Amino acid sequence: MTDNILTPENVVAEGTATTKDEAIREAGALLVAAGAVKPEYVDAMIEREASVSTYMGNFLAIPHGTNEAKDAITRSALSLVRYANPIDWDGDEVRFAVGIAGLNNEHLEILSKIAIVFSDEDEVAKLINAADANELFALLEEVNAE
Repeated sequence: MTDNILTPENVVAEGTATTKDEAIREAGALLVAAGAVKPEYVDAMIEREASVSTYMGNFLAIPHGTNEAKDAITRSALSLVRYANPIDWDGDEVRFAVGIAGLNNEHLEILSKIAIVFSDEDEVAKLINAADANELFALLEEVNAE
């Protein structure tokens, strides 16, 4: 068991979702499979999205649960799903859904690291063009650095 927030198992290069809710569930299911959250956390991700859009710009959305759902988090983790066809996220195009579960506000630091990567259009282009999940992970692995 590593302390890494993002692991290769949580990176999917070919997401299958076609709607915003499906994408949130897809990112959430990876967090559940990783043992980071209980299944009810995924419902809280959908709930959060209903009140506040998690679209961040540059094809990125970062769905995460409501504050009330923090009891459903067992450890901090990230998931990333890339979509070949953009998902309509309330009128914005999303190619990357990054699911976040953070214990003790650890996710705030993670969020800032992801925001930095995605604020650079060259980096986003590299992520869009990455050949597979391994290459995606390699490009994002720095979010694990302390």
